[in-house]
Amino acid sequence: MIQTLFGSTEQKPSFLDRMKEAVTRTRENLSERIDSVVAFTKEIDRETLDDLEATLIGADLGATTTHEILDHLREKADRKQIKDVEELKCLLKEQILAILSKADAQPVQKVEGVPEVIIVVGVNGTGKTTTIGKLAQVFRSQGKTVLLCAADTFRAAAIEQLEIWGQRTGTEVIKTKAGGDPSAVLFDTLQSAKARNADYVIVDTAGRLHTKTNLMAELEKMQRTAQRIIPGAPHETLLVMDATTGQNGLQQARLFTQSAGVTGIVLTKLDGTAKGGVVVAISRELGVPVRYVGVGEKAGDLLPFDAKEFVDSLFA
Repeated sequence: MIQTLFGSTEQKPSFLDRMKEAVTRTRENLSERIDSVVAFTKEIDRETLDDLEATLIGADLGATTTHEILDHLREKADRKQIKDVEELKCLLKEQILAILSKADAQPVQKVEGVPEVIIVVGVNGTGKTTTIGKLAQVFRSQGKTVLLCAADTFRAAAIEQLEIWGQRTGTEVIKTKAGGDPSAVLFDTLQSAKARNADYVIVDTAGRLHTKTNLMAELEKMQRTAQRIIPGAPHETLLVMDATTGQNGLQQARLFTQSAGVTGIVLTKLDGTAKGGVVVAISRELGVPVRYVGVGEKAGDLLPFDAKEFVDSLFA
């Protein structure tokens, strides 16, 4: 609750409210198109669902996911089990939630007695370093202690940017000079985290493409270093994706999950696109859960992803 100037209280927006706001453009795009598809038909049949295909693909659910959903709906339509647009939307919600829940069934690894190590990967421009700062804010707001590891030593600007986020969130950054050995700074960070009994270590890495073999080899070296210092580490490897890149980003993510051992996705700029259906495509086609979504530029604008709240927001 927030105290206002006149003494009354103002309710802080709930996660559901914030998610609804973030997917406004996607929801409007999806709902309007669904309504227009069924507006001039007395019953929802296979022909209606064929028209719906372009709508779902346009929301970036992807061809594979769209075909899976429509195959199920066509069976319902053949049995005259979809009476109106509201029932159609309800069935769509069920299908989308089932897809998201299947990927979301992969639990976050429980870590006890040692710092939890999270390596963050992704190409430059997706909001990787900003996401790390926001993630630090999430953990700090839970009363956890966090160390940030500036292992993107290929760009001096990346180290500086991480330091700015460290200052914003009150989180210490362990760094080396630009051009230094990323695994060496990770080694120092993990040793420091163990000595201080820190709860989390979040590791920034160089923006890389899966095709950059030298950078991918460097990432593998960092993973081995983490394992040597803290058995079981890294406990999570998060891939930062830009939601506005849609299916292009999905292909990139597919290659990353194969080569970098990605265990979860952080989807940034969800509030800036009408194609938020890419969340569903990620879950269906990669089988990797979306862990967080970015819904703005502020430190507190990173939300833990909740499949039900996301689906409810799409059709609210």
